[in-house]
Amino acid sequence: MKTRIVRIGNSRGIRIPKPLLMQAGLGEEVELRVEAGAIRIESIATPRAGWAEAARQLVAAEGTGLLDEPVPTRFDTDEWQW
Repeated sequence: MKTRIVRIGNSRGIRIPKPLLMQAGLGEEVELRVEAGAIRIESIATPRAGWAEAARQLVAAEGTGLLDEPVPTRFDTDEWQW
């Protein structure tokens, strides 16, 4: 697909058609990189993306959601006085 570079204030820009944005999965913020004769546009990976789903799968598989079994301490075996 061809497009034109247009003047935007003191900068230049291009208009990216919505279907291309949807196909590439680009959101509001992107990262630009310069490569040999090209400008690469990449989506910004969100920190901890997918962690919530991984935790849900862990709880479903293990039943506890814990990586290790709890280790009893003296607080678990001794009687408490209030």
